[in-house]
Amino acid sequence: MRAQFFSGKKVRIPIYQIDAFTGERFRGNPAAVCPLEEWLPDELMQHIAAENNLAETAFFVRQGDRYQLRWFTPLTEVDLCGHATLASAYVIARILKPRMRRIAFSSKSGPLAVDVDGDLIRLDFPVDSPRPVAPPPGLEQALGITAREVLTSRIKYLLVLASQTEVLGLSPDMAALARLEHSGVIVTAPGADCDFVSRFFAPRLGVPEDPVTGSAHCVLVPYWAARLGKNTLHARQLSPRGGELFCEAHGARVWMAGRAVKYLEGFIDL
Repeated sequence: MRAQFFSGKKVRIPIYQIDAFTGERFRGNPAAVCPLEEWLPDELMQHIAAENNLAETAFFVRQGDRYQLRWFTPLTEVDLCGHATLASAYVIARILKPRMRRIAFSSKSGPLAVDVDGDLIRLDFPVDSPRPVAPPPGLEQALGITAREVLTSRIKYLLVLASQTEVLGLSPDMAALARLEHSGVIVTAPGADCDFVSRFFAPRLGVPEDPVTGSAHCVLVPYWAARLGKNTLHARQLSPRGGELFCEAHGARVWMAGRAVKYLEGFIDL
């Protein structure tokens, strides 16, 4: 690896692992965050993400008054990731620049603003409104359900069920989900102690079930805001680790806030 990328030069890369959308360690969605002085080769960043074997590893480089941010799953680079953006903001605002309260990121999904308000970190993301669609062949069969509604966004399916209990009881066929056209599948229902609940599956991206998914809420928030007739929403993701989001619908943008905690920090020596 060293010879391939650096011709014998030793490189030390900081790394943090942050549990996002939770106030407790070992819950929420863990993301690795690597602050960089300059960009590494894409292939090397993909190797690091695969080695970390988390849903996402985020890399960022400071450029003037903003940070350029990229996200990698174990298999590929993605255009948008909520929990790894929250984790990156945590690293900047709690560790690298402790007095910073507003962080500006640039990304493949455009500018992303993050505000720090006490223990909450709020993301400002582009909306990804879903539209009704006929269920594609194999989708409901892979999930073992018949949905009340099936919708599609740009790259995600959204299936609506009647109850939180049905969402919790899902045991999808991951191999079948991986054969679908879209890379992600969201399943949602009204919540018992919140406005709505969800789970998210993305086996095509190397993430069978994502613990807490910010980008899925770019789809969920406009759907539930319209259905419930309210713009402020409390959401839970019902993965085994679980997570909590405080969301607002703002036209073409979605605000989602959550907490985060540091699990580890160290260095990658290459």
